[in-house]
Amino acid sequence: MEKRNLLLWLRYLGTRYHGFQVQQNAPSVAEALQDAIEQVLGTREDIKGCSRTDAGVHALCYAVSLRTASAIPPVGLQRALNAALPQDIAVTGVQLVPGDFHARYSCIGKTYRYTLLNGETRDPFLADRSYHIRRPLDLTRMQAAADKLLGRHDFASFAASGGKVMESTERTITRLSIERSGPLVEITVSADGFLYKMVRTIVGTLIEVSDGRLEPEALPAILAARDRKRAGFCAPAAGLCLIEVRYPPEALAIG
Repeated sequence: MEKRNLLLWLRYLGTRYHGFQVQQNAPSVAEALQDAIEQVLGTREDIKGCSRTDAGVHALCYAVSLRTASAIPPVGLQRALNAALPQDIAVTGVQLVPGDFHARYSCIGKTYRYTLLNGETRDPFLADRSYHIRRPLDLTRMQAAADKLLGRHDFASFAASGGKVMESTERTITRLSIERSGPLVEITVSADGFLYKMVRTIVGTLIEVSDGRLEPEALPAILAARDRKRAGFCAPAAGLCLIEVRYPPEALAIG
């Protein structure tokens, strides 16, 4: 029987998991999803995620490709998978997509949001979903630095070692905004792609700009250096959440 190609939309709280990708000796989101698929379909199907996520990183929106010979309708499959999945992972939608669709390679952009809890008192309810900083943050300085990262640049200085070797470290950032709501400061980054720990390093660099350890005007030179040591520290994973995955309409169109 010919297999259908399905797109599964997920959201998950990443606290208990060592990222999406299957790990040999640690729980992952992919392993939990494959366990649920096997329980529902009776076979352990191969799946393709839209990206790797680090241990402790969350997703409000995550895309997965699944090829299956099962004839279960998308809505029925969604319900069955949610009944089999742990409470910190949910399938928010299932749709039929063209045979050449791939969750990773068909993607044209993603948006991440990093949450800082900025105030004297920590919040236990946000402990696994934010980075607590007591000292005041200078959002004006941070945004001035962020603006210098907009557009297409070589982001090698913001990439941690250990990531997949790529031919190019150039990426295009289309949005890098910093907004405060009470004690919460949210840093939103949209780009056509991201390097390993790139967002977390951008956040750490912006915090160092706020603290006065770096000047906003230093960002172009940091980019030009292509040297990880020139950028700021890598912010903790818990504050990071993938909130949007984008595909061109033709990649999802059937018929």
